[in-house]
Amino acid sequence: MLNGIGFVVIMACVFGSFLWSGGKLDIVLHALPHELLAIGGASIGAFLVANSMGTVKSAGKGLKRSFKGPRWTEGDYRDLLALLFGVLSTFKKGGATAIEPHLDNPEESKLFSRYPRLLADHHLIEFICDYLRMMTVNFEDPHQLAEAMENDIERHHHEELLPQHALQTMADGLPAIGIVAAVLGVIKTMGSIDQPTEILGAMIGGALVGTFLGVLLSYCFVGPLASKLKETIESDCHPFNLVKVAIVGHAQGMPTQVAIEIARRMTPSHHAPSFSQLEAALDQAKDELNALPA
Repeated sequence: MLNGIGFVVIMACVFGSFLWSGGKLDIVLHALPHELLAIGGASIGAFLVANSMGTVKSAGKGLKRSFKGPRWTEGDYRDLLALLFGVLSTFKKGGATAIEPHLDNPEESKLFSRYPRLLADHHLIEFICDYLRMMTVNFEDPHQLAEAMENDIERHHHEELLPQHALQTMADGLPAIGIVAAVLGVIKTMGSIDQPTEILGAMIGGALVGTFLGVLLSYCFVGPLASKLKETIESDCHPFNLVKVAIVGHAQGMPTQVAIEIARRMTPSHHAPSFSQLEAALDQAKDELNALPA
């Protein structure tokens, strides 16, 4: 929604100011199709040459993601903290025997299945299960565990940012591609140098549309979308840090509720549940844990 409003403001202000100053829109409209074909075709072709098929597909999904924005809400963070409390409490109380059935099949686990939105994030659920499973085989050194989790988060973050880097590179190249289209227009104009001034002026104006389009697409469309995608990816990576803090705190021997409270303080401030909200969620989680069969 916000993206659409921004694009409308851009188009209205750019072309509105052009018309208000006495500009002739028919010159732009006449040159627009072939200039757009040259710039769009060249930029898409260069994008395909520069990136693997996986990155190309991810970039398409990334564009959709930049319009949707971050998926995590305050309720999701509260549910994540409650889930971590449930699995860590089960681990502390019953050890590997109690927690392994939940880790082996989280979709059917009573601990995980009550949070369907979290289950939909397969990377996060695998991250939680993999490191808890590693702890069941005596991988409990807090420093080694923290380092391994940080490296895993960094790798995942790097892979998530690949399509964003590709889109940003495309944005950086669009002004130069616009110049290529403009130069072709100038070459065409020089071939008609014997034409009247009015015709030559219109042809030169049409050639300059190429430069205009390249800069406009770069700084007002593709570049902002790449920036929005980066912001979205970084926002959606915060939950992994919460998981790391809670699990490492558990490995250090902290009481489970203390580890969860420290993780709460790592939640982005605009999504962080208050202490009382988290306490209410954990009380409900405790009741549900007590209701599970022994």
